[in-house]
Amino acid sequence: MSAHTTADPSEQAPGQTPGQTPEQTRLSTGEDIGAWQTIRRGLRHSPELKDGIGWTLTLAVIASVGQVVIPIALQQTIDNGLRGPGGPDPSYTAWLALAAGLALLVTSWASYKMTARLFSTAERGLATLRIKAFRHVHDLPLLTQNTERRGALVSRVTSDVDQVSQFLVFGGLLAVVSVGQVLIATIVMIVYSWQLAIVVWVCFAPLFLSLRYFQRKLSAAYGTVRRQVGAMLSAVSEPVVGATVVKAYAIEARTQERIDVAVDAHKAASTRAQGFTAFSFSLGGLSAGLANAGVIIVGIWLGQGFAWGEDITAGKVLAFAFIVTLFVGPVQMGTQILTDAQNAIAGWRRVIGILDTPADLVDPGPQGHTLPKGAIDVRFEQVAFAYPGGAEVLSDIDLAIPAGQRVAVVGETGSGKSTIAKLLTRLMDPTRGRVLLDGIDLREISEAALRSSVVLVPQEGFLFDDTLAANVRYGRLGATEAEIREAAEAIGVGDWLDGLPEGVETRVGQRGESLSAGERQLVAMLRAQLADPDLLVLDEATSAVDPQLETRIGRALERLMSGRTSVTIAHRLSTAEAADVVVVVDRGRIVQHGRHDELVAQPGTPYARLHASWIAQHG
Repeated sequence: MSAHTTADPSEQAPGQTPGQTPEQTRLSTGEDIGAWQTIRRGLRHSPELKDGIGWTLTLAVIASVGQVVIPIALQQTIDNGLRGPGGPDPSYTAWLALAAGLALLVTSWASYKMTARLFSTAERGLATLRIKAFRHVHDLPLLTQNTERRGALVSRVTSDVDQVSQFLVFGGLLAVVSVGQVLIATIVMIVYSWQLAIVVWVCFAPLFLSLRYFQRKLSAAYGTVRRQVGAMLSAVSEPVVGATVVKAYAIEARTQERIDVAVDAHKAASTRAQGFTAFSFSLGGLSAGLANAGVIIVGIWLGQGFAWGEDITAGKVLAFAFIVTLFVGPVQMGTQILTDAQNAIAGWRRVIGILDTPADLVDPGPQGHTLPKGAIDVRFEQVAFAYPGGAEVLSDIDLAIPAGQRVAVVGETGSGKSTIAKLLTRLMDPTRGRVLLDGIDLREISEAALRSSVVLVPQEGFLFDDTLAANVRYGRLGATEAEIREAAEAIGVGDWLDGLPEGVETRVGQRGESLSAGERQLVAMLRAQLADPDLLVLDEATSAVDPQLETRIGRALERLMSGRTSVTIAHRLSTAEAADVVVVVDRGRIVQHGRHDELVAQPGTPYARLHASWIAQHG
């Protein structure tokens, strides 16, 4: 094993771990993406939304055309069936009623089929989008995950996609039908009376001309609303997860204040957005009132021959009144559709923002190298690491670990030892230099091969709200109960397993809270044993446990490391004493390496000071 440092340790402050700037760490929100571009990109991410779109639009046209059947049938009945040249014609009227009934049946069928298809394609497409976004969250840089609030990430995969879903299923349906209905109503109005059609469009001109303005305002307002939803979810979820700390320190009032601030911010953003909606809806109502009044007044003039030389029939006037209703309803509904659309597009942008955030670790996939079974040789070659926007937290790390060796990495808090563990397990890549396993650069090893050969046992192993067996199987999916028991016996915790209320089927609770801190460590070790790695990286836990369980954990660790290369981020003196080699990290550089007894015999060195501090604390 070798270690080499060349730079002056005083160049970096102790414990300095600069993070990203807000601009570098925040997820892209996609706010610079236009509405149509957002929709086009959203459709690329969810191609199912375009499945059979031609047939769906055909059904929408049929459903829209059916809306004018009744007004036309009414006009024909009055003008030709009741007031025809030869007097009332019951036969003609009956045939019209039958034709109208059949048309309504076809229209209803088309509307049902269109609705069913929209529901189906929308849910399939958005399920794809949700899955893509969720998977990509796991591919995001750890720095991004750590700086983006968890509630905000969750809201993008859940709440934001839900907004898109609601619009596509309901607003999208109404939009398709409404646009078709307005176009068809306009055509029929022109056929009946181009003069009255002009009156209707003039009354609605202010609303149509202002739509672009409202669209921009609503887009910005609902972008703010979606961000505030994420902030509110974060403010609410954190105290729920940390309920014990909240109660232990009696900070309920302060916690509630933070939640109140987030809720108030969401309320203010929503109120502002709804204000624009209310104004546009009121403008639509005003336009509808003017259109109805204008049609009545001008229609009377036309009927009496007072305007433009046209003598309009009573049937046409009555039919026109119905058609105006078919025109006005969709236009007024359009203001609500516009609101829903901007809310949905704002959510769509945020989801696209996740997908646009590049993953920092590129998996070479099937083209990547695999590792042979057996203890792994490890090398760091001139490795350096710096967080974006900050100084290097690791510099000039040269380190060789022969296969099968047990290494303890020690140092003051913030010295960079945990960063070494993250680089070794490829949770991050070095900004300079290489990390080699059996002579192969980590970046050239396939993700699947790496995870099957290298296992990290973190300081606090996360447990899911499930049975102990289900949690242990994350080490090897599909492992049988017999294999779990065999792994437990291998590290000497079989009797502990038998002592649990329901054995391996014991539920561990949320985050493993039904187990003690020491028992959660045993589960993490059992999970690692089941994975059977060739390189074991341990961030040794510092949780206080009773002496008996601590002894059991020590024995389990001893067996777990047997026959494997192991690197332990050591927090306890006993771990360093038992290691083959101790690596001392200070201010991001390796300053000492060797056996414990050799290093402790060098007075005034960093390791000697750490040893003296340990002795003073633990006796």
